[in-house]
Amino acid sequence: MSSDEARRRPPTAQQFVLGELRLAITTGRLRPGAPIRQDALAEELQVSRVPLREALKTLEGEGLVTYKAHKGYCVAMLSLDDLREVYRIRELLEEEAVRRAVERLTDADLARLESAQEEVERAAAAGDVLAMATANRLFHMTLFECAGMPRLVRLIRTLWDTTDAYRSMYYGDAGNRERVVKEHRATLDALRRHAADEAVTTLDVHRAHAVAELESLLGPSS
Repeated sequence: MSSDEARRRPPTAQQFVLGELRLAITTGRLRPGAPIRQDALAEELQVSRVPLREALKTLEGEGLVTYKAHKGYCVAMLSLDDLREVYRIRELLEEEAVRRAVERLTDADLARLESAQEEVERAAAAGDVLAMATANRLFHMTLFECAGMPRLVRLIRTLWDTTDAYRSMYYGDAGNRERVVKEHRATLDALRRHAADEAVTTLDVHRAHAVAELESLLGPSS
């Protein structure tokens, strides 16, 4: 079967449920710590419990849900220490991706980044948190993919998956949305000039602002 034919195939029930659950978690519709009520979800998605259970096992392996005996599944909740660790690992991996990407950036790559940024700005102006989270992810992943290091990008994606629900909380504030737009513009300016050090520094500040705001939202570390 060709790759085009594979893409045209409808998803299996498990793939469908997995996609819907991952979307609900990463967009914040299912909030961190929320119980996952399997009967209600199976009815809502019009599937049996079997693909739902398999999808939940996959999400547990990804760290997006947790399971407790006699209580069932719930959306994973990060401690502040967990959140800081994820962002620190991201800082290390993303610096490598950005430096490699800057060496390889073409005009076509910059055009894709600018297009993604236009979507970020439209969503920010409209106060559309879901659209902004989607566009923001596209902006960053487009940049990382320019590094030509697919294994590295997969690691970064996994780290992003664990904090997407928290990122949606961050975008709920208009001031934060405005800050993200400005920081992306500064990053794009550095990328156009192939200024790797400046791009890395700008993105370090970008992450630090998000962590600081999330720390205030989540409360003191235990």
